[in-house]
Amino acid sequence: MKRLRVSDNRRFLIHEDGAPFFYLGDTAWELFHRLDRNEADHYLQDRAAKGFTVIQAVVLAELDGLHDPNPYGHAPLEDDDPARPNEAYFEHVDYIVNRAEELGLVIGMLPSWGDKWNKKWGAGPEVFTPENAQTFGEWLGRRYADNPVIWILGGDRAVETDEHRAILGAMAEGLRAGDGGRHLISFHPQGGQTSAQNFHDAEWLDFNMWQSGHGRNQENFNCIRSDYERTPVKPCMDAEPGYEDHPAGFKIENGYLEEYDNRKAAYWALFAGAHGHTYGCHPIWQFWQPGREPLSVCRRPWYEAMHLPGSGQMRHAKDLLLSRPFLTRIPDQSLIASDVGEGVHHTQATRDEDGSYAMIYLPTGRAVDVDLEKLSGETLNAYWYDPRNGTSRKIGEFQREGRKTFTPPKGGPDWVLVIDDASRDYPRPGSALHSMK
Repeated sequence: MKRLRVSDNRRFLIHEDGAPFFYLGDTAWELFHRLDRNEADHYLQDRAAKGFTVIQAVVLAELDGLHDPNPYGHAPLEDDDPARPNEAYFEHVDYIVNRAEELGLVIGMLPSWGDKWNKKWGAGPEVFTPENAQTFGEWLGRRYADNPVIWILGGDRAVETDEHRAILGAMAEGLRAGDGGRHLISFHPQGGQTSAQNFHDAEWLDFNMWQSGHGRNQENFNCIRSDYERTPVKPCMDAEPGYEDHPAGFKIENGYLEEYDNRKAAYWALFAGAHGHTYGCHPIWQFWQPGREPLSVCRRPWYEAMHLPGSGQMRHAKDLLLSRPFLTRIPDQSLIASDVGEGVHHTQATRDEDGSYAMIYLPTGRAVDVDLEKLSGETLNAYWYDPRNGTSRKIGEFQREGRKTFTPPKGGPDWVLVIDDASRDYPRPGSALHSMK
């Protein structure tokens, strides 16, 4: 197993050999609980083919995961006791974890959904104490010590008492003891919150996660900015933005979130300084299909929702960022010499710290004035990158002088402006096979 660690500048995740690891997650909370092995294989193959690198899934799942058995009739615990895991249930988890590894995927493994330690709502029941949380964590850590896993504590609940904090700290301590410190650990918070609120200074927290939530045009760039500016420095990301095919703001009258909303969330967060990003789809996280009671409203079963366009477009953000130096990338709104815009019009910029490239996300096709003095080199190359299909078209070559106005092509509505120091000879953004003249 190739281990992951935090980069030396504390902003990104990297492989043991120093190569960048782009966390491109998919939200599959009920994967272990609701899919049989053939279904899991079908899902994982699709996600691997679409360039995802992390699958976020929960061991003790949200939807009555302690009492509603998995497809093979097994519950995860004996008598709801975290100190007594059911071997038959975990043999199914093993299969999925191992199959993910064969496909080059990392499991972002939540030991438990939050209702098992804070039943603010949901099925529960609360079963954890600090003592059995540590026992369960150590058992889980030991079992998956040699698999590609990122531990994610939390599970959509707020830390409201000293007991909650003690349970989570004990579980983290157990995981570290079980896996010998081989895996990274983060925390998935309640909606509108960040792991940094309660655990930024915790030694066990390797990187921060936001849940920006399921409204339209959520300003997750501000969420990321707030964590990016914290000390000590830790990588940060939006681990639950609005899901594709989810009622916006949980209200059908607001319409459903679509791939355009997914793209905005991804580029806003990444260009604001996130090390990676998580996509989600409403029917998929719960693996809804006819015969199951949906949580909120589902318009189609998971095996159809799997082919919605947003999931296939996420890889274009990953491919774009990995086509340039990745570990020296910083957010920089001062590149934008015009109004950055509000709401849906918000424009977000990033660049290499030495100025050798810049990328600006334009969500609504409005022109942008760019301060070219922020970049390096005498001559610059510029491109329009299409976040829908990963293709690019060259704008031209020009001298690096003062400000320049760039007006996006028709269509869209969103585009990414890429400007390079021509002397660095970076590859054309997007696949050379599909790039447009």
